[in-house]
Formats: sequence, C-alpha cells, structure tokens
Amino acid sequence: MNYKMMGRFLSMILAVETIFMIPPTVIGFFEGASKTTLSFVLSIVIGLAIAGVLALLTRGAEKRNFYAREGLLCVGIGWLALSLVGALPLWLSGEFPLFIDAFFEIVSGFTTTGSSVSPNVEALSKAVNYWRCFTHWVGGMGVLVFLLAIVPEDGKGSGFTMHLLRAESPGPDVGKLVPKMRRTAATLYVTYIVMTVITFLFLIAGNMSVFDAVCTAFGTAGTGGFGIKVDSMAGYSPYIQWVCAIFMVLFGINFNCYYLLILKKISGVLRDEELRLYLLTILGSSALIALNIGAYYKTVGETIRHAAFQVASIITTTGYATTDFDLWPTFSKTILLFLMVIGACAGSTGGGIKCARVLLLVKGLLRNISQMLHPNKVQVIRVNKKPVSERILTGTNAYLCAYVIILVISTLIVSIDGQSFTTTFTAVLSCFNNVGPGLDAVGPTCHFGELSVLSKLVLSFDMLAGRLEIFPMLMLFNHRAWKSN
Repeated sequence: MNYKMMGRFLSMILAVETIFMIPPTVIGFFEGASKTTLSFVLSIVIGLAIAGVLALLTRGAEKRNFYAREGLLCVGIGWLALSLVGALPLWLSGEFPLFIDAFFEIVSGFTTTGSSVSPNVEALSKAVNYWRCFTHWVGGMGVLVFLLAIVPEDGKGSGFTMHLLRAESPGPDVGKLVPKMRRTAATLYVTYIVMTVITFLFLIAGNMSVFDAVCTAFGTAGTGGFGIKVDSMAGYSPYIQWVCAIFMVLFGINFNCYYLLILKKISGVLRDEELRLYLLTILGSSALIALNIGAYYKTVGETIRHAAFQVASIITTTGYATTDFDLWPTFSKTILLFLMVIGACAGSTGGGIKCARVLLLVKGLLRNISQMLHPNKVQVIRVNKKPVSERILTGTNAYLCAYVIILVISTLIVSIDGQSFTTTFTAVLSCFNNVGPGLDAVGPTCHFGELSVLSKLVLSFDMLAGRLEIFPMLMLFNHRAWKSN
C-alpha cells in the first residue's frame, strides 16, 4: 500500500485548492466584505498548513507500486479533503452558520450538483458566490485531472496517472487520447478552458454583467447549476437562456468527440452511438414536453424555449431553471425524472448513469434475450462497431447494482425526516445524479436547508458517490482496501 504517495498527492490537491481561493479573497477585499475576506485568508493558511505537514511527512514518496486500489482511495480521500477545507470560508464568514450546511453546499459545488441550502443566494457576498460557482468549474473536469495536466512526468509512473484518471473520470471506461496521460489530461483541460471562455463571451454579448457571466459560465461549463439569483435563470433574457441551453448540451458531450473534431475525424464523431442517443433523447424529450405544457405559456416560442432549456439542464445534470417545472403536468415531470437518471455522455462534465452505460445495459439485455432463443450462439456486444470487453460489461452491471442499493438505502434514511415521498425520493435522486433541484419541497424554487443533519450527511455522500462513479467512495469503507498487502 503506497500511503506515502497518497499523502503526497493529497498535499498537492490542498495546495492547489488554496491557490484557487485567492480570487475570491481579492473579490471580497474590493467588495469591502472584511469578515468574508478574512475567512478566505484563514482558510488558505489552514489549507497550506495541512498541505505542508503532509508534504514533510511524505518526502521521498515514489510512484512505483501505485495501483488501482491506491487510485480509488486517493480520489475518495482527496475529494473529502477538498470539501472539508473548501467549506471553511463559507462557515468562517458566517454566511453559512452551521458547518454541515457549508459542507453540504461546497460538496454540491465540487460535485457539480447545484443543490443549495441557502434560501436567498442573492444575500451572499460576491466572494462566496464566486467560490460556489468556481467549485463547479474545477469539479466538472476534475481536480485530479487538473493536477495530472500540470504535474511533470518523470518516467516512473508505472500506471500512476492512469489509475487516478480512471478513478475520477466519469464513464464505464477511460482511455488515452494521446500516448502520454499527462498530455491527455492537458488536452482535456485546454478544450475545457477554451469552451468556457467561448461561453463567457456569448453571455457578455447578451449584455450580462461580467460577474454574472463568469459565474454562469463556470456553472454551465461544469454542468453545475448554482444560481446567483433567487430565480436561477428565469430573470435573464431569452438570448441568455438559449446560450446556456446550447452550451449545457455541448458540455454534456464526451470530450473525446471534440478531440476527434480537432483531428478532423468528423466521421468518427458522426458514428458515435452514445452521441446519437444523447442528442435524440434531448430532441425527443423536448418535443414531448413542449406538446404537454403548451397551455402553460402564451406563445409557441416561449413553450419550446422552456421545454428545451429544462431538458438540457436536467439531462446534463446542470440544474438551472427558467421556470418552476414543479408546476408542470405529471407527464413532463416524469420525463425529467428519467432524464435525471440517464444523464449526459461519459467523459463529459455531466452526471447521471451516463448514456454509454444505458447503451451497454440495453444491448446486454437484448443479448441475454437472444441467448435464451439461441443458447449456443456466441454474441459479442459492439459499440461504434468495436467489441466491448466482458470486463466493462461486468463493471457496468456492478455499477447498476450499487446504484440501486445506494438509492434505496439513502431514500429510507432521508425518509426519517417525515417529508413527502416526492420530496424524499427526488432529493436523493437529484443529489445522487448530481442534478440539483428535485420536486415538491426541494423543487426549483425551494432549497435543501430544511432537511436534518443526518439527511444532509447522507445526501453529501450521495453527491460524492455520484460524481466519483460510486466505487471510490465505497472503497473508503472497505477495511481490506487499507491493508498493506
């Protein structure tokens, strides 16, 4: 067990997080929010102190003997540490008086969930709102992926970077875009940054203020959903809403597709089965909901815009809202619940089960039915005309099993609060799939602040498990994973 390298990487994560806290500290200073500014300064000092101690204790750490087990544990611990330190400025500033609320809020930020315990986000300081939205951006692509992009390679990795990337990146399988993993991580982040800047420029073109455009671009790119307005996106112009809807869809696409476009391999993108499923689901769901909610809005254009925006927001697990969809007919709300589960593409910043897994599960089901009719026939499942290994299929089935078990147990525990079943179930479903708003008491115009401490802890675990594809979080509770041999 390579504890030293795990500690070394944890110190690097915390050091990077403290650097990320500098911009909100500056914003707080110029805003005149002295207590908030001091809270960020203290958080930076605490984070650097912990990082420094860990760095001293792990001197001489080597990347050799760093395998999948270490990768999973490192990712799980890293995200917990990020959330604990990241919650400090929210708590120390007094803007979130209870630490559990600050922790829930920042977990929701890093996991790009967007569920908030704040009843009035407009009352929060600009520094805190910036930090909330920025956690969406850095959590969208992954903090460890960012580190892999900037950490120099020394030739002694022995799979080190691949194990970390696989443990943090969403999807049933993670491979290299280019021969070296560091270049793969850098390619992902460069694409991510460029697309974020383009989103920001389009928002600015719609006369959005610079601060609002920065925060909204962070949330859209990370498919997060923290609003800086009480009504989320409802108060912005139709142009702004369309820009966000389009870019939410774009950020929900597997970033491998963008790499193929850069290489001018357009045919490879057009043949991508997951991409086709994703886009067809968006178009079909938008059309069905638009037909169902026609009587709720004055014009066809307004109806289509709200339907398309909410479909884009929910399937990409962003969570922005332009209207209170909790008032929509049951048929439309049911479609949105299904979209919560399906989620975006693997290798994107979106959450949910992922369209890639849905494809594999459906094809696996069809193969099993076919094998009942033809027991001796050998059938290989293919995606994009390439055979899928049985290891990936087994992993997908194991993921689904763990998903259902956690969903059921979490719903049972949260139900102790005595809320309605709709509130309880959609709270768990939205947090586990990193969506943000649910229905009823946790709908788009409500918040999660009324839930108990136990429910907030369970939902925080669900958010982390959903973002990290379940297994890194489960591994933390497996005593065998911590043994040396």
